[in-house]
Amino acid sequence: MYFKTDNLSVGYGGKALIKNINIGVEKGKILCLLGPNGSGKSTILRSISKHLKKIAGTVFIAKEDMNSLNSVEVAKRLSVVLTEKVAPELMTCEEVVATGRYPYTNHFGKLTDDDHRIIEESMEAVSVLDLMDQEFTHLSDGQKQRVLLARAICQQPEIIILDEPTSYLDIRHKIELLGILRSMAVKQNVTVILSLHEVDLAAKLADTIILVKDNTIFGSGCPEDVLNDGVIKTLYGIEAGSFNMLMGSVELPRTCMSDSRVFVFGGDGYGTRCYRALHKSGISFCTGVLYHNDVDYQVAMSLARQTIFEKSFRPISDVIYEQACKAMLKCEVIIDTGFDLDGETNRNRQLLELAYNTNKSILSLRKQTLKSKAEVQQFETIGAMINSEKLKLDSDEMSSISLCS
Repeated sequence: MYFKTDNLSVGYGGKALIKNINIGVEKGKILCLLGPNGSGKSTILRSISKHLKKIAGTVFIAKEDMNSLNSVEVAKRLSVVLTEKVAPELMTCEEVVATGRYPYTNHFGKLTDDDHRIIEESMEAVSVLDLMDQEFTHLSDGQKQRVLLARAICQQPEIIILDEPTSYLDIRHKIELLGILRSMAVKQNVTVILSLHEVDLAAKLADTIILVKDNTIFGSGCPEDVLNDGVIKTLYGIEAGSFNMLMGSVELPRTCMSDSRVFVFGGDGYGTRCYRALHKSGISFCTGVLYHNDVDYQVAMSLARQTIFEKSFRPISDVIYEQACKAMLKCEVIIDTGFDLDGETNRNRQLLELAYNTNKSILSLRKQTLKSKAEVQQFETIGAMINSEKLKLDSDEMSSISLCS
């Protein structure tokens, strides 16, 4: 391992909060700490970067004990972006970034033309070149975060340590930042150690994941081996709602009702926006028939009261079809989200025809009508809303659940 800890214990005031930390990462790889607030992630990062005195153990860089390196040697090999806010008075952004070059300057701190070039390139890399002459303290938190990252890049380190670097960033700059870190690891062989709150981004970015919970190393390994829905639920103590690792999505707790009066025909991704619209309005629903590999299946399993599904890549069986018929016929309103109707043997098509022939109220969100015997009449477009006692079927309510295509 290029960077590793050996029986490291970290804490405050001489009292260890986390003991026997043995983690490591190869050169040019990315290690990410995940865990709830207060679990000890920041304490670990501050300790391995020498911003906090460790309680016990050893930290190695390329087999060298960090205690054997002086501050200048450490600064040349390791740069840090921590969460605490810095407020350098009367300094421009360029001057803040330039401090990253000081480990390489002479005793007078004079910057060379090469230093200025590196400063400019570092600022350009994180899209803050236009802020060069602005005073640092006048920036937004997100802008400050990017300037501090530019300073860290400016050090041209072998290792970069970042504590929750995406906290104040909008989605564009969050993506850009993580792209920069991945590029630094791949192209410049820089080792990256960071903490994140975004589980989905951590899984996409990191080579190694360290899970921290209740001041304990809860687990470690590559994302594919360490992360799954159950682990995330346990790690963060999620009791209601869910996090879907495959989709990278958070779903709120499903609507709790004893019965569902809405049946949704989903599939091919058409159902998801409908599921969420109904869920926002507090409407309990059933859905089907979905295939296990359909994108709608993942969301339906979190939000629907009942999800009727078939195994992937096979015809809908008689058992599953009958199950769907039974659930649908109990419902008062059918929502056709626009799933694939091709094929006379399409059993979802047959289900929809059954709904029409039993005079169910049908909300169609497809642009074309059903090409079958149902073609003799247009689907009536209705909305479904629940008030205190009964299901309202009123087209004026359509907009309130945002189902219009």
